[in-house]
Amino acid sequence: MSQQLADRIRACRLCADRFAATATGHAPNPVVWFAAGARILIISQAPGLRVHQSNTPFWDRSGARLRDWMGIDEAAFYDRARVAILPSAFCFPGYDAAGIDLPPPPVCARTWHPAALAQIGQVPLRLLVGGHAHRRYLPGRLGVTETVRGWRDHAPGTFALPHPSWRNTGWLKRNPWFETEVLPALRARVAQVLTE
Repeated sequence: MSQQLADRIRACRLCADRFAATATGHAPNPVVWFAAGARILIISQAPGLRVHQSNTPFWDRSGARLRDWMGIDEAAFYDRARVAILPSAFCFPGYDAAGIDLPPPPVCARTWHPAALAQIGQVPLRLLVGGHAHRRYLPGRLGVTETVRGWRDHAPGTFALPHPSWRNTGWLKRNPWFETEVLPALRARVAQVLTE
């Protein structure tokens, strides 16, 4: 990773006033986790509170589920030479008054994604995790279920996945095809890409 780009992202305070006004009243803490030449690019939603506190992406139950979906362990997942993680917002957006995660501020991706994607370069496998990533990088898609179900129709080397949050356990139960059809193909492709 270009240290200059990483430092610029970590120093970003574009959303300071927005975050101070949330129920959590927190300061920005951009979590940056990518390097040039990675084999897999995960474009996700935004860090949660645990990630905000640990400075490590997917350092929560969602991360454990995502690693299981991919069929890899923590060592492979957190190896920046193998896996780049580019959230739709680098900072935890905070909670609203009801304790619900706020959406990632669009200004973050508009500001930082072009430079980050240029730095990461071409990758053989891209995972779009959650509706925010789907809408940004698969325009014209109508919803998460339809987008994930159409996994064979996406560009080669692209998988659209639901968010691995435990809040989506009901979605997984209602859509058993995800586990029987999508996950075996995903794990096979991940294994292939990481051994090429």
